[in-house]
Amino acid sequence: MRTTGMSSQKQKKRNHSILRNNKGFTLIELAIVLVIIGLILGSVLKGKDLINSAKQKQFYNSFVKGWELSILSYYDRTGYLLGDGTVNGGRNATSDGRFDQINGTEFSDIEKALSEKGLEVPETNTGDSYRISYKGAYSGNQTITLYLYNRTDFGERNNILMLYNVPTDLAWALDKMIDGQ
Repeated sequence: MRTTGMSSQKQKKRNHSILRNNKGFTLIELAIVLVIIGLILGSVLKGKDLINSAKQKQFYNSFVKGWELSILSYYDRTGYLLGDGTVNGGRNATSDGRFDQINGTEFSDIEKALSEKGLEVPETNTGDSYRISYKGAYSGNQTITLYLYNRTDFGERNNILMLYNVPTDLAWALDKMIDGQ
């Protein structure tokens, strides 16, 4: 009987040493690994947001502001609004201080009016001065088209640069850049 008792005691010691030598990860080690993975994923996503934000600002500064500056520079040099009256690249004979609802097909007259005054048309990636291709974060490639419009809002007539086919993420960013909110 004693030998049996001894062997069971030895067996317990043996089992105890096996459990003590088990190598594995502790909860703290696993938590640290998960935190590191989270930081890496967070930085990748933040980097993606920064890239999208830079693309949106570049679009605003080069295309939207480029056209705005061209229109204002034309006005400074001539005293007339670009796209208002045939002399200024518009469709109507009279110059009344309003855009003549210029759409993409009529921009050749706008370009001609600008070049006659020594001004340049903003560069685009499509070959057309009134169109630009933009790859939205969620919408893929879109061709955005510029129009010079005069609209009546609340009884007032306003000249506006109108953009068509703008991806949602870019539209939100433009609204924030223009309105500051």
